[in-house]
Amino acid sequence: MLKRGRTVGTLASLAAELGVSRTTVSNAYNHPDQLSKDLRERILAAAEARGYPGPDPMARSLRTRRVGAIGVLLTEHLSYAFEDQASVDFLAGMAEATYGTDSALTLIPVGPESGEDQASASALVGRSVVDGFVVYSVAKDDVHLSAARARHLPVVVCDQPTDTDLPFVGIDDHAAIQPAARALIDAGHTKIGVLCIRLHRVRLDGPVSPEQLTSADMHVQRSRVQGALEQFAAAGITEVPVVTRHINDREHCLDAARELLETHPELTAVLCTTDSMAIGVLNYAEQQGLSVPEDLSVTGFDGVRFALWRDLTTVIQPNRDKGAAAGRILQELIDAPQDHIAPRHILETTFNPGSTVAAPAAR
Repeated sequence: MLKRGRTVGTLASLAAELGVSRTTVSNAYNHPDQLSKDLRERILAAAEARGYPGPDPMARSLRTRRVGAIGVLLTEHLSYAFEDQASVDFLAGMAEATYGTDSALTLIPVGPESGEDQASASALVGRSVVDGFVVYSVAKDDVHLSAARARHLPVVVCDQPTDTDLPFVGIDDHAAIQPAARALIDAGHTKIGVLCIRLHRVRLDGPVSPEQLTSADMHVQRSRVQGALEQFAAAGITEVPVVTRHINDREHCLDAARELLETHPELTAVLCTTDSMAIGVLNYAEQQGLSVPEDLSVTGFDGVRFALWRDLTTVIQPNRDKGAAAGRILQELIDAPQDHIAPRHILETTFNPGSTVAAPAAR
């Protein structure tokens, strides 16, 4: 008689006892659709009586050369993945792409202050037990991206760098920001400032010079700022101060708004390259007793739920769809590696007029 709760034997011994093949026992766990309900229940009942937990995932990995995990490489602290709404939506899309597959998500946060040492990056990425990587928004020539490529596993880049030869998922940031810039121009604003997040891999906080913008190795923010400045220049607005923060959290966004508006009290509008920066401006305005949009117009970028709830004038990008597309492409490359030219998936954005832009007040 088999004793419940005691681990006895292996998949092979269980198969022999039941008079079925080892493949049949394995299918009871991994491919239940290939067995009748009665047979699967008989196998699982016998396994439970033995205390047998199922096929060894390590042995399966060695046999199939698959570990059943997708790595998501983030250049942020791990907490950011759960606090920043755009990142939350992106990861939700990634999770959606794994539905119906045997793959789990493995988050690999390297942090915005991580070093630039190739050996350290190789060690971190090399320890990641995954079948492939989605590299989420890193600088051009980022050492962690290089380390992921060196693993010779499938890699998909999301957002940046935009000039990669790898499979890529993103938006046209240069064009996407322009409706927000035009909304400020059309409302009659000529004294406009810009707030953006990380432009360089190396930390930069404060005013941004034209040379620093041109040399920026974070392509997303560079493209958004340049796209806005081009619209302003076409309207004859050439003096536009730009302030950046390396860390994109509530504290730093609020401080960026304070620096811009205290240094340039003449401004009547602020264009922000993220909703988080725009919310920082709204919070600063509230602290100072300023009304939006009567005293100050504000635009954002991302279209996260909280921003839309505040009826922010913003650009909505499909963060969840972006994550889903990146996950699907990576899964396809894992399942059937191909040597053809890497696909580029550029998703559409939309403009939400909101209620945070109005004509500048007379001063």
